[in-house]
Amino acid sequence: MNNLSSFVHHHFGKPADELGAVEKHVLAKTHERKIISTDVNAAFSAEASFGERVADGIARVGGSWSFIIAFLAFLAVWTVINTVVLASGAFDPYPFVFLNLILSMLAAIQAPIIMMSQNRQAERDRFEAAKDYEVNLKSELEVLSLHQKIDMSVLTELKALREDVARLTAALAARS
Repeated sequence: MNNLSSFVHHHFGKPADELGAVEKHVLAKTHERKIISTDVNAAFSAEASFGERVADGIARVGGSWSFIIAFLAFLAVWTVINTVVLASGAFDPYPFVFLNLILSMLAAIQAPIIMMSQNRQAERDRFEAAKDYEVNLKSELEVLSLHQKIDMSVLTELKALREDVARLTAALAARS
């Protein structure tokens, strides 16, 4: 445990008991030699409620070119029907008061739904950043561990070489 304590203090710059939950989690996964990366999309979507999925779908459709083009077509058809086709008996004559009411109601409903989706996207970005931090931290720990293993291997080889040189030197000195 003392070795782990010195490792933590050396690499994290603080004692083991001052590590955050994420750092402890990453350290445990590193020690267990388990992967830490996950599919962020699947993990985040698994936690979504029905309302959140609906809000995301509405925002995805409402912010697409196909919706904009379809809505422009709807507006064009509405105005043509109420000005040219039904010139004498239009159900919403110019200045299109009923159309303005529909558009206002649509905007009043669509705006908070899009804001919900944007808030959810911000949550997703924070979730993804936290996962990226975990993966990066584990990668750094693995690289440091590899450096330590290589350093120990090199030091062991150097020690063996020194012992061989000392033995050869002693053998040469004994011959002379």
